[in-house]
Amino acid sequence: MTDAAWTAFDAAADRDREAKILDQFAADPDRLSRMTLEAAGLWLDLSKQSWTREAFDACLELARASGVEAARARLFGGEAVNDTEGRAVLHPALRAADGAEFRALGEPVSAEVAEVRGAMAEYATAVREGLETGATGKAFKAIVHVGIGGSDLGPRLAWDALRPLDPAIDVRFVANIDPRDMAEALTGLDPETTLVIVVSKTFTTQETLANAERAKAWLAKALPEAGREKHFIGVTAAPDRAQAFGCGRTFAFRDWVGGRYSLWSAVSLSCVIGLGPEVFGRMLDGARAMDAHFLNAPLERNAPVLMGLAQVWNVDGLKRRARSVAPYAHGLRRLPAFLQQLEMESNGKRVRRDGSPATRGTCPVVFGEPGTNGQHAFFQQIHQGPEVVPAEFVVVRRTHGDAAEAPLWANALAHGQALMQGKTTEAARAELSGLDPAEADRLAAHKTFPGDRPSTTIVLEALTPEAVGALIALYEHKTFVEGVIWDINSFDQWGVELGKVLAQAILRDVEAGGPSDGLDPSTADLLTRLMD
Repeated sequence: MTDAAWTAFDAAADRDREAKILDQFAADPDRLSRMTLEAAGLWLDLSKQSWTREAFDACLELARASGVEAARARLFGGEAVNDTEGRAVLHPALRAADGAEFRALGEPVSAEVAEVRGAMAEYATAVREGLETGATGKAFKAIVHVGIGGSDLGPRLAWDALRPLDPAIDVRFVANIDPRDMAEALTGLDPETTLVIVVSKTFTTQETLANAERAKAWLAKALPEAGREKHFIGVTAAPDRAQAFGCGRTFAFRDWVGGRYSLWSAVSLSCVIGLGPEVFGRMLDGARAMDAHFLNAPLERNAPVLMGLAQVWNVDGLKRRARSVAPYAHGLRRLPAFLQQLEMESNGKRVRRDGSPATRGTCPVVFGEPGTNGQHAFFQQIHQGPEVVPAEFVVVRRTHGDAAEAPLWANALAHGQALMQGKTTEAARAELSGLDPAEADRLAAHKTFPGDRPSTTIVLEALTPEAVGALIALYEHKTFVEGVIWDINSFDQWGVELGKVLAQAILRDVEAGGPSDGLDPSTADLLTRLMD
């Protein structure tokens, strides 16, 4: 059944490869109503994607044949959808309403989730009200959040999107093992009023522990030993390790919480404190609304499914190996980086679930910058470069205060329009009619836009906690849908392990004074150069 659906998909791609997007609005009068929809407060427009009505239907049939609905049920049912590690993947349980009954591999987990959520809210309130203090009795005024990857990108995105302009508690993030990152974060802070939150699932992550040691040394220079542990909080699935490190208190999460899906857990404790439990709870509400939409909407009106199918169509049908993301809101400036990890770490795979080579394209390269900054960077490439790069515009009607930001979102709409319609050489030549004809002919080629380049637009009314939660959950479920269709495991990440192992071996060579015999000539030469 899946083979037949892929055959029909490929046939649609071969047949419709040269079909013009703009022409489809006339050929299919219902296109706009069928390819736009509301989901959990977000508005999505996929009508500028490169599919005809027949191709759109072929994509939907592929989703059905690939078992998206059954896989979705297994995900929410707490089955071992991460089959290489034998784990359930239950980030929806972290934002479920009170009284939910999620199970991970048959084990009830919702009561534990509620308990941790309550403990986070209680601790956050105590810190915000000055009831939880440091070693010298002073209230905390700043948080240094130490983590990397999923322990950094999600909370950092949420904080940037929702933070007040002048927060009562300053939250700073440190991820890079480069000492400069920690030095910048600590500059201007008072150790007596600084809380360090160390986030690591295993509490063995090299970068995170190195930075945590730097923060510990900084605190030790200024604080008495008694009570110093109150400045260190661990967030981890290995609380014993956190306590051994010196954390005075730990907040736990379980191994069924994947790193890049973990911002809904205690991983976002810094945000719960900085934003307040009520704001964080509203973000969970938005994500939960998207969960309900994903579970209940039919495939043809299901936002994560359609987003995923658009990517599969571009990657596998039309062989487009990159996608740009441009959030037109300064608060969402970390969204492209978040999506790079979410999508490329989840679906950047070369084998299928059974270990056989992937014969399809899987995840494209994801890149982006906030609009309008990106317009002065990579937009030249996506408008006139030789490769077609599908674009995604995330538009916020009100980014700051009550005023609608027309100059901001007008640019987003204009670039989506320009990518689709382009500009012919004849039109460019007409604009140059006052020049010498030979010069006009020469310049017209440079001013021609090929057009017929696809985009999706997502509209948020404002950067509310609910909208931010719904947006992130939308992308989580989109990534899952793609993994199901490509028959890959979206929830492991073995690709980063080899580099970690080899880095430890190189560090042993550094300690030994030089390259070992097992190093290749290039790496040995580089190591020698760096050690001199």
